[in-house]
Amino acid sequence: MITLYSFPNSRSLRAAWTLEELGLEYQCHHVALDKGEGQSAEHLARHPDGKVPVLEDGELTLFESAPICRYLAEQYGDGQLLPQSVAERAQVDQWLSFIVTEIEQPLWLQAKHKFALPQDKRVPSVLPTAAWEFQRALLALERRYRGQETLVGNTFTLADLFLTHTLTWAASMKHRLPEPLVAYRARHANRPALARAAEKEQAAANG
Repeated sequence: MITLYSFPNSRSLRAAWTLEELGLEYQCHHVALDKGEGQSAEHLARHPDGKVPVLEDGELTLFESAPICRYLAEQYGDGQLLPQSVAERAQVDQWLSFIVTEIEQPLWLQAKHKFALPQDKRVPSVLPTAAWEFQRALLALERRYRGQETLVGNTFTLADLFLTHTLTWAASMKHRLPEPLVAYRARHANRPALARAAEKEQAAANG
């Protein structure tokens, strides 16, 4: 049985969404990060920094959302979420790297200095710079995105899953998104697998 260690409204939703898209059976185990459970010895043995997501599949334990989702698509997808073509797989990896290093990072920087870090470690003066960096990353994305339905090929891939999740995070933080990306996010955020993933994470949190 696959086990996903998660916390609602975090990057673990990407892993749950991937599992749901692939139609895999899994257990969703809530880690109460807000109550310090991430720093327990048991969870630190799974993730060296006590975060989520963590995936257990047999003897394999993985942390970090990108390798978790890519492993699941590679192992169980049979072409779903990850194209068969080597060239298109490389394009998916290209976008995953761009999304997590360029688009997501300024959002996370804002989140850390708004609420995630201890109060005495927050530096509010970095927030305008982080917002500027995010808008610059969006401009870079727009140079390659011209309103097409998907980023790679003609089917929904991990690249779309990650970009949709990240743009949803940005929208929740009141960032302005260009109209083509607003439509792109709305289209993919309506996928039934995403709704099931969010419900499963919340059910695990509710016990």
